[in-house]
Amino acid sequence: MKYKGYMIDLDGTIYRGKERIPAAKDFVERLQAAQIPFLFLTNNTTKSPEDVVKNLAENHDIHVQPAQVYTPALATAAYLTDLNHGDVTGKSIYIIGELGLKQAVLDTGLRLNEVDPDYVVVGLDYDVTYHKFELATLAIKRGAKFIGTNADTNLPNERGLVPGAGSLIALVERSTQQRAFYIGKPEPTIMEKALKKMGLPKEAVAMVGDNYNTDIKAGLNAGIDTILVYTGVSTRDYVSKQVHQPTHQIDALTDWEV
Repeated sequence: MKYKGYMIDLDGTIYRGKERIPAAKDFVERLQAAQIPFLFLTNNTTKSPEDVVKNLAENHDIHVQPAQVYTPALATAAYLTDLNHGDVTGKSIYIIGELGLKQAVLDTGLRLNEVDPDYVVVGLDYDVTYHKFELATLAIKRGAKFIGTNADTNLPNERGLVPGAGSLIALVERSTQQRAFYIGKPEPTIMEKALKKMGLPKEAVAMVGDNYNTDIKAGLNAGIDTILVYTGVSTRDYVSKQVHQPTHQIDALTDWEV
């Protein structure tokens, strides 16, 4: 099957933490040579696209542009803009998150408001405090729309599995008795906004990833074909037990013809 565009996960697919995956560099370079458009689709909102590009170049010898990186931060900004028919004038927001999230959302023209915002967005924040949770909870109780960047409960790092954005969002869900509207994988919102950015119909695109529960489910939820590569989280044994199977399964990205 030949696709006109690809959405590609990062950790576990293009690299494993600081470890290189040689097949991934080869895959990206084959896409570039064939001039096939692609977007790196990550659930990480703490890093800007520029940070992601720098990491890919310096640590993995993969050279791309910031416009080829798409995050829940950018998808949240697109979602809020579309929700307001392209004009967020007069609308305000309270954000729990790192600079990558704040920058993307505030670039839309939304203004910060800690008291009675129209929207509350919660993402991963390495310096989160009780006071921030308090402001978010009170604003949602006053009627702000509650948005979560992604439901990942944990993040892998060199120390092990640390709390992810989903763990922080869960605290606010508990304190407000409301479920957040989620943007990132496996929800269809990020996929729909990424498709719009690529300018391609979903039938022409494949989602490539290593994690059945985020990458593959994101494709399934959005009606997009999926390519599961066994270089990261999910195992063949685990995937074989799932009701809905990926469109394609490969051991390494070198096995895929673009």
